[in-house]
Formats: sequence, C-alpha cells, structure tokens
Amino acid sequence: MAMTLYHGEPNGPSLTVLATLFEKGVEADLKRIDLASGERHTLPFAKDTEVALSIEGEGPVLVVDGTPMTDALYVAMYLDEIGGGPSLQPPGALGHWDVLVWARFVAERLAPAASTLGTRAYLAPRLAGRSKADVDAMIARIDSVDLADRWRAVAANDYPEEQVADSHRKLKLVTERTEKALENSDWLLGDFSITDLEVYGWLASMPLLSAAAFADTPKTKAWMERVKSRPSVQKALALATIEEATQYWAPGPEHSRWG
Repeated sequence: MAMTLYHGEPNGPSLTVLATLFEKGVEADLKRIDLASGERHTLPFAKDTEVALSIEGEGPVLVVDGTPMTDALYVAMYLDEIGGGPSLQPPGALGHWDVLVWARFVAERLAPAASTLGTRAYLAPRLAGRSKADVDAMIARIDSVDLADRWRAVAANDYPEEQVADSHRKLKLVTERTEKALENSDWLLGDFSITDLEVYGWLASMPLLSAAAFADTPKTKAWMERVKSRPSVQKALALATIEEATQYWAPGPEHSRWG
C-alpha cells in the first residue's frame, strides 16, 4: 500500500494527523507543503472533489493508493483503524458517538475561531508582504468559492469586530467544555484518544491569542501539557521548519451561521 501524507507545519490539523500517524506506527512518505502559501492547490490531486471541497479549509491530505483523504479527524480515524497497538477511539456505539460529537464541536466552534485569530495574527501580515498580483494568482487556483473568499478576506485583513469577538466567545465555550470533560479523567473521553489530539491541535496556540478563554481553566492547561509531552506529539513538533509552529496558520473552516 502506497501512502503519502502532505502536511503543513505541525499545528492545527497537520499536528493531529502527524501525531496520530506516529501514535499508530503507520509508515508513510511525509511531504511538507506550505499550506499558508496555497501550495496544496498546485498538487495533482487538488481538484479532487474531496480535497477541493474539504470542510477543514487548508488542511493535510493523506493519499493512499491514489485516493486522497482530507479532514484531519477522519484521516486520524482511518490511521487508527489500519495502524497497530490499542485503538485511539473509545469502544462501542456510545464511544463512536462521543468522537463524532467532539468532531462536530471542533468543526463548528473551535476550528473556525482558532483559524480566524491565527490567520489574523500571523497570515494576514505575511500576505501583506507579498504583491497583490502574486496573492491574486495564488487564490485563482482555488476551486472552492468559499475557501477562496476566506483567503481574500485574510489578504485584505478583513476581520470584522463581531467575528473576532465571536471567535473569543467560541474559544471560551471550548475551554469550558474541556474543563468539564476533565473533571474525572486525564483525557477528554476517559482514555487518551484521537479527540485529545484533534482538540489540542487547534487549541495549542490559542492561550497567546485569547488569554481570557483560558482564565480559571487549570485542568485544561494541565491537559494541554500532557498532550504536548506525548512522544508522538513531540515527534510531530520536531518536524517544524520554523521557529514557532503555533504561529503557522492558513484559512480553516468558515464560521457556522448558528450557535
């Protein structure tokens, strides 16, 4: 089975998939691409429907025997099922439900909020240093109208105050939910799981960008240190090619229109 993982710097969804790969001991050819420069859209599989319309925005792509797979949590579930060792998903129908409930919460709350604050802090200034013609040409390669619009908003540094405020609000919802989940356990779903990696990947750089969301969250902060200290996460972080991978952001999911 030929397997190649195209990934960005170890932050957000790329961190989730890399750490899962290492947790499960799956062998894959690792190819770093610059998600923050739109490089994914230059690759042969860029116009595949699952890639072009990925709900995650600019995330990693796992190609298995020619089939590209996107959206980090679902890629992580695939790796968990083909890899060795104990499962990283809780057993039974209820356990499966728990994973998917958190997946929806990440997709609708955490990921849009984190990518909004992350791109505002780090990607918008980066794009401002490039010529408009270069940025326009990069965006023109993107098939998804919604994703292209999100790139244009970043390039224009168009972050309405209400969107920024909503991002901070959503991050507070995430830390409150995380704190509650950790009341009687070291991990979000009882045992360590891909949900811990998924939530951590998006949340890791947020304490610097939304400090108020982490006020009075001692369990969440301790949990973040536990996740970061896992050998799989450390191995993923060691792949960084920039000084601080948590400052590497590309457009993520759009904000939901409700909740």
